[in-house]
Amino acid sequence: MSDYYVQQSSECDYLFKVLLIGNSGVGKSCMLMRFSENQFTNHFYNTIGVDFKIKVFQIDKSTVKLQIWDTAGQDRFRTITSSYYRGAQGIIIVFDVTDRESFNQIRQWMQEIDKFAAESVNKILVGNKIDSSQRRVSTDEAEALAKSFNISYIETSAKTNINIENCFSLITRQIILRVGKPNQNQKSKVGMKLQQNSPQQQQKQNKKGVEQDSQCCMP
Repeated sequence: MSDYYVQQSSECDYLFKVLLIGNSGVGKSCMLMRFSENQFTNHFYNTIGVDFKIKVFQIDKSTVKLQIWDTAGQDRFRTITSSYYRGAQGIIIVFDVTDRESFNQIRQWMQEIDKFAAESVNKILVGNKIDSSQRRVSTDEAEALAKSFNISYIETSAKTNINIENCFSLITRQIILRVGKPNQNQKSKVGMKLQQNSPQQQQKQNKKGVEQDSQCCMP
């Protein structure tokens, strides 16, 4: 069991909305499933619009509830997902180290963040699928790009569970560092304001899946 995981509770010190963004097929959904359920599958639902999961875990003696949104990477759905940048405390930008084009699109994703997200939002860059032998983007190159944006860089594999927890812990710690520690009266209120619709209602409105053999998590 993860060192960070605790049983879900209605009482928490922080409540944050975190987005996973990046091109389609880079493994965002697999990262989310690995972190939230410690599962991995090569057969996945393509994310159309937005999907999300809630994870409650312990970090640095604080109980944190993350509402993690998995946004569709396909260009034609960006008009749908743009509204979900609002209210986000953290954004994880993901590319596939075996897919050069997904890395080349990082600057465009950063432009979208500048356009739609709050100026203070925390961001990290993630290179996924490092388990593959077909690497096309070097660590040095990715670190240099992250440095140019003044953000952290971490490499992951959802398939072999490398650095997945560290990735979400990193963005969470950065958010906490920015917002500060809550007092007793602020517990469960620091961070995002929950949307008026419940997660179930949001899923019905924004998620449609067509099951197929997706390449999102394959090397």
